[in-house]
Amino acid sequence: SRKQWYQRRVRGKYKIPIDHLTFQFEIMAAEDSMECKPDDGVYVHGLFIEGAIWDREKMQMGEAAPKILYDTIPVIWLKPVEKKNLSKEGKYEAPVYKTSERRGTLSTTGHSTNFVMIMLLGTDQPPEHWVNRGVALLTQLDD
Repeated sequence: SRKQWYQRRVRGKYKIPIDHLTFQFEIMAAEDSMECKPDDGVYVHGLFIEGAIWDREKMQMGEAAPKILYDTIPVIWLKPVEKKNLSKEGKYEAPVYKTSERRGTLSTTGHSTNFVMIMLLGTDQPPEHWVNRGVALLTQLDD
């Protein structure tokens, strides 16, 4: 996968075993592009959040307004870090799916073919709050 390819590249640069690497996620102020590429990591844009909004003033997840199903997420910086240095405090482990169906067939890895990865998003609520709302990130919206 693309994540493994990138982790191999970082491993070679810093001499860190690939199984010790993960990503830290920083939501940027930019909505859809950055002026230059990062020294480390990659920028991702075009994701949607379902069941919540991204509060651009507080730079964390917030409650969705009534009848608003989705919100866009600004550019996300995926920064490689050693797993031992990753803090999950004040974060929600948001699953990222290709589609809103949140199901697919199980692949040989044991994950759904619709599942992409987990991204950590800032929050001032306990994780259960967002789990109960079914919050997830999506790479595309339904027609």
